[in-house]
Amino acid sequence: MTENYDDIRDAVARLCEGFPGEYWREHDRERTYPSEFVAALTEGGYLSVLIPEEFGGTGLGIGAAAAIMEEIHKSGGNGAACHAQMYTMGTVLRHGTDDQKQEYLPQIAAGKLRLQAFGVTEPTSGSDTLGLRTTAVKDGNDAYVVNGQKVWTSRAEHSDLMLLLARTTPKDEVKKRTEGLSVFVIDMRDAIGHGLEIRPIRTMINHATTEIFFDDLRIPASCLVGEEGKGFRYIIDGMNAERILIAAECIGDARWFIAKASDYARDRKVFGRPIGQNQGIQFPIAKAYADSEAADLMVRRAVERFEAGEPCGPEANMAKYLAGEASWQAADMCMQ
Repeated sequence: MTENYDDIRDAVARLCEGFPGEYWREHDRERTYPSEFVAALTEGGYLSVLIPEEFGGTGLGIGAAAAIMEEIHKSGGNGAACHAQMYTMGTVLRHGTDDQKQEYLPQIAAGKLRLQAFGVTEPTSGSDTLGLRTTAVKDGNDAYVVNGQKVWTSRAEHSDLMLLLARTTPKDEVKKRTEGLSVFVIDMRDAIGHGLEIRPIRTMINHATTEIFFDDLRIPASCLVGEEGKGFRYIIDGMNAERILIAAECIGDARWFIAKASDYARDRKVFGRPIGQNQGIQFPIAKAYADSEAADLMVRRAVERFEAGEPCGPEANMAKYLAGEASWQAADMCMQ
């Protein structure tokens, strides 16, 4: 059974008390980024829990990160504004050079650098990652030239670095479909206006997402993470952490909705008694609770396998799906 991290949960809940619903509604209404909240999480060391101590982080596992994200959402907050700061660096940690780790990880842990932009999805390929068209062509021995477009790249306007997946070998020249893609870590502070353009996308919710355009962007060869052509495996590896954390956020959301519905059912009186005494009110709340608890078991199973270094792709996917469904149904129940 995975650790519950009660002390971390309590500390995060106390931090979130300083950012009540009014705070989030204002940011959603004004379409602004919750910089104060992100700064508080950074100062508390919560966004660096997955970075080893040797690089200035806490060195905890994915279970601790999941507990943090769940508690934020259980408190009515929005961890999606910064959750990528936790897991995106994992690709650099696991596959980067020693120089890259020393250059980036301590600064990310200290909050001096933000690496929370993940350039993978494209307009033409969508979730078909192997069909992406953005290219990074080697120019001599010291540079690559990047051309293409990414879409739904969230938090790019609030990130210093971007993790980019691009094709370095044409599809017709590789032996396997999964080969020929490479990962790069790009300093967007230097790139904006020199071949990189960020355009915000307005969505129904305040998610700070964007589309990115690359027009002959020249980047140093030292930006390459790991081995050229092996980037697809690196990205898939990192997606398991992302899915586990998002699943934990969904569990937090579900528990927030269930708590709101339960409180209302106790307080709202009709015909002289609380509406929560009626089975027509009790049953949907009970079902939402059961579904969220069952989904939480899959989240914990995914955490367990991830932390043991075991393959966890199916578990991470099932956790995200089941937790997302439980969250959605809890929200619908709460609204009804």
